[in-house]
Amino acid sequence: MTQTPTSTRIVLIDVLRGAALVAMAIYHFTWDLEFFGYAEPGLTAVGGWKFFARSIASSFLALAGFSLVLAHSREIRWPSFARRLAKVGAAAAAISIATYLAMPETFIFFGILHQIAVASVLGLAFLRAPWFVTAIAAALVIAAPSLLRTPLLDHPAWWWTGLSETLPRSNDYVPVFPWFGAGLAGMALAQLGRSTGALARLAAIAMPRWSRMLSLAGRYSLSVYLLHQPVLIAGVFLFSQLFPAASETAEVRFRLACETRCGQDRGEAFCAAYCLCMLDAVERNGFLDPLMAGRADAVMEQAVAAMAGTCTADIQSNSGGE
Repeated sequence: MTQTPTSTRIVLIDVLRGAALVAMAIYHFTWDLEFFGYAEPGLTAVGGWKFFARSIASSFLALAGFSLVLAHSREIRWPSFARRLAKVGAAAAAISIATYLAMPETFIFFGILHQIAVASVLGLAFLRAPWFVTAIAAALVIAAPSLLRTPLLDHPAWWWTGLSETLPRSNDYVPVFPWFGAGLAGMALAQLGRSTGALARLAAIAMPRWSRMLSLAGRYSLSVYLLHQPVLIAGVFLFSQLFPAASETAEVRFRLACETRCGQDRGEAFCAAYCLCMLDAVERNGFLDPLMAGRADAVMEQAVAAMAGTCTADIQSNSGGE
């Protein structure tokens, strides 16, 4: 979400950033529909929607890395860099404060703006590197969570790394590992383009008229990012006051969300039995209401994980294994 200087601006990058904003708005609108009960519980957290969300985040970070090279690879323009870093950092802090006040159990403590701010600073170390060195670093950062996870980093002070074994609850969690890898990948592409002359060819591309709105949104992506979700969620809220969604009991919503997630890895018969077992377990322990309200703490999450293991073993034992 950084902007390149006018002299080297590639309009195609603005258009791509604008397209990513449209995709993000589509995802957030669907999340809002789910939040207000108009869409199936758990819809945006699994399957194609989950992949869609990760693709959007990856594209923003890659474009931010690409733009960092365009703006500062010849010479780091410190005043401009500091101003943009301050804007992104302030916006990230504002999102943390706002989401903590609204949803303290799942507030955004290290989301995409936090990642862009940190990646902008870390990326300075790679501005003078050959493109293939940056690409190798990107691959290593992306692979790190699969190789370096450790309970030693389970304390909340280290959650920003993304290397803890216990993953925190957050509505937008974009830690340094593996997501800094997407920013490095964007930097590597820009470095390769500069060394081969491809950047000059990209800058010469004339974009069609229909892309002007996307280009404008891309140039002011931080403002659009900050404004779009409050507008969308306010719109869905007002609609819900006039046309409320059909209400379901907490038990039904829990079971539907459970079956949606379970169905990504297991068969229908297993998931039906497993989710009934989980529903019985969480109700028996008084966890249902806190879970559905997003108020589960670390102790409760560990207890639910233990219940999940017990239910899985029971269902597999009764069915001969699946």
